[in-house]
Amino acid sequence: MRITDLLDKRSIYLGAKVSSKEETLDRAVALMAESGKIADVDTYRKGVYAREQEGTTGIGEGIAIPHCKSAAVKQAGLAAMVIPDGVDFDSLDGEPVHLLFLIAAPDTADNVHLDVLSKLSVLLMDGDFTNALKSAKTVDEFLSIIDKAENGDAKQEEIPTISEATKKILAVTGCPTGIAHTYMAAEALEKKAKELGYAIKVETRGSGGAKNVLTAEEIKEADAIIVAADTQVPMDRFHGKKVIICKVADGINKAEQLLTRAAEGKAAVYEAGGDAAESKETEGKESVGHQIYKHLMNGVSHMLPFVVGGGILIALAFLIDGLLIDLNHVPQYLIDKYGSVADVKSNFGTLTPVAYFLKAQVGGVAFSFMLPILAGFIAMSIADRPGLALGFLGGAIAANGKSGFLGALAAGFIAGYVVLLLKKIFSKLPSALEGMVPILLIPVLGLLITGAGMVYVIEPVVGFINTALNNGLKNMSGANIILLGALLGAMMAVDMGGPVNKAAYVFGTAQIAAGNYDIMAAVMIGGMVPPIAIAIASLLFKNKFTEQERKAGPTNFVMGLSFITEGAIPFAAADPLHVIPACVVGAGVAGGLSAAFNCTLMAPHGGIFVFPVVGHAAMYLVALVVGSIISALLLGVLKKKVVA
Repeated sequence: MRITDLLDKRSIYLGAKVSSKEETLDRAVALMAESGKIADVDTYRKGVYAREQEGTTGIGEGIAIPHCKSAAVKQAGLAAMVIPDGVDFDSLDGEPVHLLFLIAAPDTADNVHLDVLSKLSVLLMDGDFTNALKSAKTVDEFLSIIDKAENGDAKQEEIPTISEATKKILAVTGCPTGIAHTYMAAEALEKKAKELGYAIKVETRGSGGAKNVLTAEEIKEADAIIVAADTQVPMDRFHGKKVIICKVADGINKAEQLLTRAAEGKAAVYEAGGDAAESKETEGKESVGHQIYKHLMNGVSHMLPFVVGGGILIALAFLIDGLLIDLNHVPQYLIDKYGSVADVKSNFGTLTPVAYFLKAQVGGVAFSFMLPILAGFIAMSIADRPGLALGFLGGAIAANGKSGFLGALAAGFIAGYVVLLLKKIFSKLPSALEGMVPILLIPVLGLLITGAGMVYVIEPVVGFINTALNNGLKNMSGANIILLGALLGAMMAVDMGGPVNKAAYVFGTAQIAAGNYDIMAAVMIGGMVPPIAIAIASLLFKNKFTEQERKAGPTNFVMGLSFITEGAIPFAAADPLHVIPACVVGAGVAGGLSAAFNCTLMAPHGGIFVFPVVGHAAMYLVALVVGSIISALLLGVLKKKVVA
């Protein structure tokens, strides 16, 4: 396959006049659609914009290569635009874009097109080639220039081999989508190394997997290694070598500076288990906000399968018990087994053998990993593998204690930064003791410090809050029932398993024992709203959720209807400042309406599956729908367009 095979004449526009980056992208997407290679133009357009939010694809020198790999693409393709007057594209060098290639890549295992796209990326590094394209008068001439460049590509002079050159440099390049920037950075480094007389070998980590992989012998002989990547790269193999870590864009635009630094040995020695981010130095440091977001998303993405899988299994358990057990007429054998009707209802979801298996033995166990996984992978994102054990410990303490999901968030960051602190302290140890640091000192002291921080700081603070909330609710129990219902509903959505949520739930269950069934109704409906609202919002406001969140969103209908508030945790963890307030308002409205409609509930769990024992069930459903829609609409308003 050749570059010209991916270009359709209908998708080439010479002499384009556009006034903004958005107009340029829209025009390019329309051109791509003309070729008939896009199954869902709107989804593809959103993917292109989402990639742009990760970082501009205006690579400098008047060139932009926006791209999207998506299931909306039927067949790999290219669209091209020549913009004589240029357009502001937020390019890395601040210059206007005059030449744009839009890439469409299908989301399949067949990556044969990637070699062609990497070749295009390489050709665009040649100034004569790009100038010729910008000067083309017709589409046929444009295609002819590309065809000639492809035919002459094999004649390019090779760079010095490792054995020939005085300086031996290795590099690794990679970008999140692995389509264009990966190969452009590799080409820029290779070309500049040739000019400087250095030997270089570049490993590319694109969508098609790692290519030109560095060998152990090459790593051993290298003077220095450049890692120009915005994605995860296996780093332990570089232990003891001088390594420069930077963004993939620096590999394209700062190739000479990077190579000069590498050749002069101006790089820190990399230690296995270290945090790659520590070595980024001045090469475009991430903002604090973006770093926090990246760490959060690493935890959320790893947690999501446990939430979805465990939550669905628990919902099935409720469904089975609901079909087989009539809570209005509890069988005598269950009363004999559990002691009372109230105890039977409190164990709803585990009453039948199959339900017990699904909830207690499988789904519930999967759910129990949720917070340790969240904290562990937040810590790993901050401090690499040494942070994993510390994060797991902190998350487990939060899960088994009083702090819940907010405690797990804190545990992840505490664990990660404890590891970084210990690394800095131990960096002054004699070289003979270096081997003890990752396998003994960091695990032992790190677990001790993280555990102490959770047990003696986070948990007591959360415990104090929990006690204060419980006392406050007891004092309010005689107050206006509608206000109390709204407050309890809102509390269920504040931290979704943390102290505020637990205070409301424990208060509700205690009121069942006291015969106040209206309180538990408000509590449960407040816990049902957040997942349902997120599910609705993920369908109505797709541009406010990542692709992964859009796929997981509808499963929250099942979890919300089953009163599994935790289904909302991944979404709240990824964007707490916008998701939590939206959920709190809707849950509060639902709780208040439940109380206003005099709805009652004698079971402490079960969601829609215990609606047969809900007093005024029809109005209870109305309250649930109203609260969920309010939260969904607020999510659409408050959440920002996010990166897919």
